[in-house]
Amino acid sequence: MTDSQPLLAHLIELRTRLVRALIGLGLMFLGLFHWSGDIYHLLAKPLMQVLPAGAHMIATDVTTPFFVPMKVTMMVAFVLALPNTLYQIWAFVAPGLYAHEKRLIVPLIISSVLLFITGMAFAYFLVFPVVFGFMSSVTPEGVSMMTDIDNYLSFVLGMFIAFGITFEVPVVVVLLVRFGIVDIAKLKEARPYVIVGAFIVAAVVTPPDVLSQVMLAVPLWLLFELGVVVAGWIGKSETTRANAKDAA
Repeated sequence: MTDSQPLLAHLIELRTRLVRALIGLGLMFLGLFHWSGDIYHLLAKPLMQVLPAGAHMIATDVTTPFFVPMKVTMMVAFVLALPNTLYQIWAFVAPGLYAHEKRLIVPLIISSVLLFITGMAFAYFLVFPVVFGFMSSVTPEGVSMMTDIDNYLSFVLGMFIAFGITFEVPVVVVLLVRFGIVDIAKLKEARPYVIVGAFIVAAVVTPPDVLSQVMLAVPLWLLFELGVVVAGWIGKSETTRANAKDAA
């Protein structure tokens, strides 16, 4: 953004973009409000499928049956409203970016969102059934596994965030290489440490069964490899473009 544009104009523009992003989120939430119970049921499905016959989830607070489905609906509304939110962010920062920065930022934003959603989907469809199945199988005899819905929501959100963030590894690798913090050769040399680190992160983030830890550690390692490949491809493309410009 140019220095000639007053600070007040920047603040007004920022306020406008924030308001539009919040309006988009609010409209999405209102549109989903009617189906909040169904949305929560969908979120609870991985656990409900492995509970013993006759078992069910419970609510230990008077307001929990109302507020938990609302929280889940807001989470879904936030994800669905991301295109509008990202557009407002882009519209605010784009005037101050150079052409080559725009070429980099747009793919990074899109890939970041897609990778985060992919991480959430991976946790929901693949990890949750394994984790909840394991927890159900190790429940001592005579103990009823009836989880509080608020605690369940906290656990699920924590897992969504953990897997969403870990799936951002390719973006982090590309940025590290793009800004010259580390080069491709160093990343390849660090591969053994990355693999060990992936299993350490998985052991901390996931429940204590080996299978769910492997289900996070292996994708984390593969995403690192993907980041190295993409960073190398971007570097070659920029070198080719620079050589073509010099030749012209």
